[in-house]
Amino acid sequence: MPTENHNSEQARRRINWQLIVRALRHRNYRLFFGGQGISLIGTWMTRVATGWLVYRLTGSAFLLGLVSFASQIPILLLAPFAGVWVDRLNRHRVLVITQILSMLQSFALAILALAHIITVRDMILLNLFQGAVNAFDMPARQAFVIEMVEAPEDLGNAIALNSSLVNAARLVGPSIAGLIIAALGEGYCFLIDGFSYMAVIASLLAMTVAPKAIERARRSVTAELREGWDYVVGFRPIWSILVLLALISLVGMPYTTLMPIFAGKILHGGAHTLGFLMGAVGVGALAGAVKLAARPSVLGLGRLIPLTAAGFGAGIIVFSASHWFWLSMLFLVATGYCFMQQMASSNTVLQTIVEHEKRGRVMSFYAMAFQGVAPFGSLIAGAAASRIGAPKTLIIGGALCVFGGALFALQLRTLRQLIRPIYQRIGIIPELATGIQAASILQQPPDD
Repeated sequence: MPTENHNSEQARRRINWQLIVRALRHRNYRLFFGGQGISLIGTWMTRVATGWLVYRLTGSAFLLGLVSFASQIPILLLAPFAGVWVDRLNRHRVLVITQILSMLQSFALAILALAHIITVRDMILLNLFQGAVNAFDMPARQAFVIEMVEAPEDLGNAIALNSSLVNAARLVGPSIAGLIIAALGEGYCFLIDGFSYMAVIASLLAMTVAPKAIERARRSVTAELREGWDYVVGFRPIWSILVLLALISLVGMPYTTLMPIFAGKILHGGAHTLGFLMGAVGVGALAGAVKLAARPSVLGLGRLIPLTAAGFGAGIIVFSASHWFWLSMLFLVATGYCFMQQMASSNTVLQTIVEHEKRGRVMSFYAMAFQGVAPFGSLIAGAAASRIGAPKTLIIGGALCVFGGALFALQLRTLRQLIRPIYQRIGIIPELATGIQAASILQQPPDD
């Protein structure tokens, strides 16, 4: 009997593991996953190095916010138009071009930093350039996922796996960056990031992508943009998800911009402390992403959206009040976990319910909500922290996140009724006509 139980437990674990990584059975997604894994480590190294370099050169909370603002404001301005073109163009080629341009931007940062001639103005200009690239990269990347995995039932798993990858890199990248900054300086982080882009470029070029006839739109870009906007605003589930995500990006996400202040002034540490704090966020986010990847279905994700939004806000509030390193680390783990669950759940539900021909435009609005409004949050947070201090700034932001989650929860019943027909049509839940009672979509407990 003990042997049988042991074998049964091993089989169960093997099935669970296969469930978690099932999207990797698709060759193109497997290539993308491997290339991104390397590239994202470099990306997180650059994020940490940029924040620390600005803070070291200026000691200004406002300039920390301004540099972050410069990297994200182009997404708000350009993403809607980029979404129209993503729906028209070959998304694979768009991604190859955006990765090459991002690589050149990282090498430019490295050259200036290693020559010891870099200024805050240089970083603002180069971040503006990177933001313009990301305005096209984000909707193209999101819309291309369904082409890589091919099977719609693996879409949620692919999104969760990608989130796992981002946050595994968030765990590794900042820790490496802290050591390299302390030993060699910020310029080497930028240099490593530049070389890391070669991995994802190589993976994209190695893909076998079936040529698809792109229907050239006869309408103007403005007309297609208006169509996408009317669709987003007119379908309440999409609009509600994007509004909550925009609120969290505006008032919650600036905690990462202010992290150097907490590492230096409040916790009395250095670059290595900043690396550990960012790594703690990555630990929590990675755990949240793996938890989502293990889910067999998208059912129940709707309920997670408001719960994790409120949990994210609560984590920020406690972190902002902490003066102890290990307590700060603990609540940053919780904060990262909740944010990842909220963001990835929102992404998965959106990708599942959106009409395919409008996917690029909808995901461009997702990019705006996720990163486009964030620069205003960084700018506001930097200005507020200069006046009332970083802790009070984050307490206010966290409280607004909790409030937003509560408002979304009040809409769950209505949103469930609107989404149910879509999930019935694509086979996620059985048709009511069969006599089988369909499971509740947005109210189903998360662990079901």
